[in-house]
Amino acid sequence: MLTFKNFNIADWFSFYRIVAAPVLLAMLWLDCRLVFTWLLLVSYSTDAIDGYLARKFNITSPRGSQLDSFGDQITLIIGLIGLFYFETHFIKANLTLILIAFVPYVVQMILAYMKYGKATAFHTYLAKISAVLQSLFILWSLFFRPEPILFYTMIIVGVLETIEEITLIFMYKKWASDVKGIYWALKDKRRLKGKQLK
Repeated sequence: MLTFKNFNIADWFSFYRIVAAPVLLAMLWLDCRLVFTWLLLVSYSTDAIDGYLARKFNITSPRGSQLDSFGDQITLIIGLIGLFYFETHFIKANLTLILIAFVPYVVQMILAYMKYGKATAFHTYLAKISAVLQSLFILWSLFFRPEPILFYTMIIVGVLETIEEITLIFMYKKWASDVKGIYWALKDKRRLKGKQLK
């Protein structure tokens, strides 16, 4: 994954999120809430940029998808750590709901590593919506204060997205990237089955 000489411009934007992680953790250590939040906003922005560049210049690849997913995961984890650090009271008050939502995510990760030896990179539409809601909630909470309606929406969509990811893991025997969702996965399977019958 880290063969720098083969990186394209989209890969470098994805890689930025990984490199930025220690800097974000340092801002937490120094208790610099505003700097941490602005840097987190930059990291989230690169997620939109790398996907746009990959599609625009047709430079999508399994390596790029995996790099993007890893960057997304590490940024989400650090964002959650920051949220816990700066908004401890809100997190503690909603800890049960957060854990209920987090358990399926852990199950999904375990299943992916057991089956593929690495994390999924399906990048479904639901995953993109979930990522936007997560980043929006975290940033809104850090810039202002936690918004309950946004929080509950994020939790519901996150659980649905994780269930979809688990379903796709069972549908795909081999690791696959850039699957739009269950509907499109079923459509692809029917198309492939039709080709085999001909």
